[in-house]
Amino acid sequence: MVDSIPLSVLDLATVASDATSSQALTEATLVAQRAEELGYFRFWVAEHHNMDTVASTSPAVLIAHVAASTKRIKVGSGGVMLPNHAPLVIAEQFALLEALHPGRIDLGIGRAPGSDRQTMAVIRGSAAALSVEDFPRDLIDLMGLLGDVRTDHGLWNKFSATPVATSSPDVILLGSSGFSAQLSGVLGLPFTFANHFDTGGTFEAVQMYREAFRPSPILDEPYTIVSASVIAAGTREEAEKLAAPSRLRKYGMRTGRFLPLCAPEEAISHPEWERAAAMPSNAINGTADQVVAGLSQLVEQTQANELFVYGATYGIEERIMSLELIAKTWGLEPSAIDVGGKVSK
Repeated sequence: MVDSIPLSVLDLATVASDATSSQALTEATLVAQRAEELGYFRFWVAEHHNMDTVASTSPAVLIAHVAASTKRIKVGSGGVMLPNHAPLVIAEQFALLEALHPGRIDLGIGRAPGSDRQTMAVIRGSAAALSVEDFPRDLIDLMGLLGDVRTDHGLWNKFSATPVATSSPDVILLGSSGFSAQLSGVLGLPFTFANHFDTGGTFEAVQMYREAFRPSPILDEPYTIVSASVIAAGTREEAEKLAAPSRLRKYGMRTGRFLPLCAPEEAISHPEWERAAAMPSNAINGTADQVVAGLSQLVEQTQANELFVYGATYGIEERIMSLELIAKTWGLEPSAIDVGGKVSK
């Protein structure tokens, strides 16, 4: 069953404690290239601001680089935080990306800030612009500018995202709450739930999405994508050790701090490691068989059409090894890219 469900990769271009932004972005590109070779379906990058451990601040810029460095894999945002930007600006960026890489660009849209309120006030120009109440209208405008017109009047009546489009990026709504789930359903868009946030509500949200779903020009039936924090290794103990830096970092975020992504040994010897280790988590870490069993259970529980795997490790070698183990055990078909750039399977 599992080999019929696509697997995709989410990446934040995470900056390890002894690394640089340049190194993190180079490593994210290498991960995307290896994910393509292994047969993963999508590679998404996120939007975060003013964080010491995240180099993915501008999804459109990073997507342009990753898409130019790969041949087949779909590349997109997980996601662009729409309240931070004018709909026309995002439409122009992604229409341009789609024109450069037809059929390969995803526009994953979220409504979270992607950082703290002070940073968002600077990005948006004023504290008064922090409201997300305009999100549904802005989303409709953005969709219309990209060719998916749902109402009689909108920005598309006066503005164009690109002169002569021949295709459009796939618009997918992201969320970690019932609001986004219901809005996705009402608009008939694919819906991605951020299960890797580890904040609960996954099963309720995907059910709300299906109950609210209405067929649209985009979809006849619901299409649900669920993310998961995942690390595979030779043993469960090794996988848990590799996951320690990410676990400590997540603990820091939950307690209002941004801790560095340090080496596994440093994470385990950290003064607050015991508290971090005791923190409840839905992460799936273990051998390839154990990880695939956990992912298969997640598919059963959520009836997901696709899964995103997210595994932030201290080193790129461990991150790629994890993707290789999962791909092989899941049954992904590796892609063969010839010297002419054509992709076959």
